[in-house]
Amino acid sequence: MVRDITLGQYMPGHSLIHQMDARMKTVLLLAYIVFIFLCKNFISLLIMALFSLLVIFMTKISFMKYLKSLRVIMVVILLTGVMNIFYGSGTVLWQWWELKITTGGLINAAFVVVRIAMLMMVSSVLTYTTSPTDLTDGLERLMKPLTIFHVKVHEIAMMMTIALRFIPVLLEETDKIMNAQKARGADMESGHLVKRVKALIPVLIPLFVSAFRRAGDLATAMECRCYNGGKNRTRMKVLHLSGKDSGAAAVCVLLFGSVIFSNLYFPAVI
Repeated sequence: MVRDITLGQYMPGHSLIHQMDARMKTVLLLAYIVFIFLCKNFISLLIMALFSLLVIFMTKISFMKYLKSLRVIMVVILLTGVMNIFYGSGTVLWQWWELKITTGGLINAAFVVVRIAMLMMVSSVLTYTTSPTDLTDGLERLMKPLTIFHVKVHEIAMMMTIALRFIPVLLEETDKIMNAQKARGADMESGHLVKRVKALIPVLIPLFVSAFRRAGDLATAMECRCYNGGKNRTRMKVLHLSGKDSGAAAVCVLLFGSVIFSNLYFPAVI
């Protein structure tokens, strides 16, 4: 069901990851994204996979929640994996016309699928363990140097956070509309691909109308509360880096160092 998708939701908790500073979590996530694509062999990929599972376990959030976050891009993951099967060198395992599957292609496909899956699951840690307010403040503080170039940092951070938090709302709205259409006799699960795509048109139109209505209501509510951007705004909760954040940064430095070491001293497979 669409409502089972957990992308963009915040799940309150008291884990070590919940208590970390939003800025540190964002920076470490960006570093993680860089290093996950620097893995060149199975050793470095295994190190990153074990680290990902450790972080997920430390959040004390059900692992099924993270698996549900993969539903959104499952088609993309499978399509990307299939496409990479046909690109690569090595022993030819199967060939038809110009298409051929090699050992190198299988390795490339495996790396791509594992990378995207881990990236999606670890990225979900940020939204699962960070409240919208902390996430907005963290993004604003990280982008603060851009104010030198007269960039409206607060507004950008607010828009990014609102867009992220609207995902579960729109998914829930989609589920309601689909159930309403099915109750009226709409068939969205049978027939060929073109027929299924056409069956989604009665869903997309009211979904867009609902999205614009919600956006208008949100804008009206912000105006009624005299919202005027980040100018002269104060914060009830000020972000501070703690020993937990320093410890997490040190662990990540060791982790990334081990990835670089494995890339240098073990043979690359991609």
